[in-house]
Amino acid sequence: MNFQVTVLKILVAYPDGFAVMEDLKRDMAILATSGRDWADRTRRLAAKVPDLDIFSQGLVERISGGWKITSKGRALLELMEARPTALDRAEAPPVLETSATSPAPVPQLRQPADRAKRRRERRERRREARERARANAS
Repeated sequence: MNFQVTVLKILVAYPDGFAVMEDLKRDMAILATSGRDWADRTRRLAAKVPDLDIFSQGLVERISGGWKITSKGRALLELMEARPTALDRAEAPPVLETSATSPAPVPQLRQPADRAKRRRERRERRREARERARANAS
């Protein structure tokens, strides 16, 4: 997980782009444990700006117990997240698609054969319980 990209993404989600340190730490912990997708995503974004330094470049400023993203930081994050245009794709080397890169179809989940039977049994138990409750109430 790229720390600096994560800080930018967290701050941009807060009102006015400001978050106190406790909130930043909590959100960082959540993202750090969220799985490999987040780490891969931040790594891809960071690769677009290899010399990223959020403080020395003025992308984030430290103020009153927290950090705030600047307009320059927002602009850089938008640039990092921008989808490649047709011109960018024309300059990039072509990617050969193979069967190894195409995702395999996800198989349907099998339902248990006795699902309807269990549903009927539950319904019958509920009905019997209601009848017992009525009999005991009278």
